[in-house]
Amino acid sequence: TKIGSSRVGNEVVSDKRSGKRWLVIAVLGVAVLAFVGVSVFPFVGAFNAPQTASSPTATASPTDTKQQLDDTARGYEAVLQREPNNQTALRGLVDVRIQQRDIKAAIAPLEKLAALNPDQADYSILLAQAKQEVQDPEGAAEVYRQILAKQPGNVNALNGLVDLLLKQQRPEAAVSLLEDTLKTGEQTNQIRPGSVDLLTVQVLLGQVYATQKRYGEAMAAFDQAIARDKQDFRPVIGKALVLQEQGKDAEAKPLFATAETLAPPNLKDRIKALAAGPSPSPAVGASPAPGSSPASSPASSPAATASPAPAASPAPTASPTP
Repeated sequence: TKIGSSRVGNEVVSDKRSGKRWLVIAVLGVAVLAFVGVSVFPFVGAFNAPQTASSPTATASPTDTKQQLDDTARGYEAVLQREPNNQTALRGLVDVRIQQRDIKAAIAPLEKLAALNPDQADYSILLAQAKQEVQDPEGAAEVYRQILAKQPGNVNALNGLVDLLLKQQRPEAAVSLLEDTLKTGEQTNQIRPGSVDLLTVQVLLGQVYATQKRYGEAMAAFDQAIARDKQDFRPVIGKALVLQEQGKDAEAKPLFATAETLAPPNLKDRIKALAAGPSPSPAVGASPAPGSSPASSPASSPAATASPAPAASPAPTASPTP
């Protein structure tokens, strides 16, 4: 799961299509974290989420909405002046800052929440994403590495750090991180079984190779993942996309069919769309089709746009009062 913004370049059309499709496999692949039991902090993804009709401020005018959010933020801040460690107020303040799109102001309460909950990596994950959003990649990387030092198998942290390294044009560092995780993961799992999801890490590695057009290494990584679990659709569709990118549609077709059979119902249509091939690029200046979303929203990491549905955020026990 991930914070970011779309970036449009002037690359060759084929390269743009390739990048977009590997963003989709990222969505289908590692972001199927829901199926490996990875929890996601309630606020993850909310930085770019539009307000819905269910929001208490959705029907208010922009001026009224801003005033309500400002008042709510002041209320939480008043509570925190009296009780600096009040986690309900800290969470509420983070939520308000997200609605205000003031990510920089959300960092301080997130740092407090992360410090108060050292064993709950979700707060730190969101903190790292926030730091990345405000152009502090070094700070984000430091937070991710702190998480991985304690939880080497934390897929969300691995995914975030890999994405960060790729954005910094450091693919070899991303590959090294994942390969080291696979090596140490075997030992870690002998001590604490299930600590590192080796299959998901293997899929991540295959995706990194694929984004770098290192197709032979990508196929090898996906084959190793398939060997770990022949019932998991993720490495199968990874192989299919690698073949498709190379124009080997006949070889890719049966793999897409297998992946569709193995995939959960809510992803079958997406796999069918991938099997059909990339859509023609729209003419310059053309408007996107209704209901479509940018291929790179809201983050370009493997897990970013397809985080599992978040659990409900903790309900405040009392409204903040100045």
